Amino acid sequence: MASIKKFLANNEQLVHSKMQKVESHVQRQVGNWIHNTVLLEGHEVPFKYKRQKKYRSLKGARVDLIYYPSVELVAAMEFEIMKVIKINIS
Repeated sequence: MASIKKFLANNEQLVHSKMQKVESHVQRQVGNWIHNTVLLEGHEVPFKYKRQKKYRSLKGARVDLIYYPSVELVAAMEFEIMKVIKINIS
């Protein structure tokens, strides 16, 4: 736990959320990577991260996340997203 506190202290943009319930989890193959999009209960912004292998669905699970806000450009429109640095099942 001390390493997470130190990590967050060194990076002021990062947010640590605990026990968040996953409403939706989508996995898409893009090249050699699996792009994951997670929607959390009480949040309207998607949380995105990449993995090299497919993972079981997180729908309905409680997760702990470390993330930071970002903007994604799609068809010349900006969308707010959250880039996930670390995700663990609670």
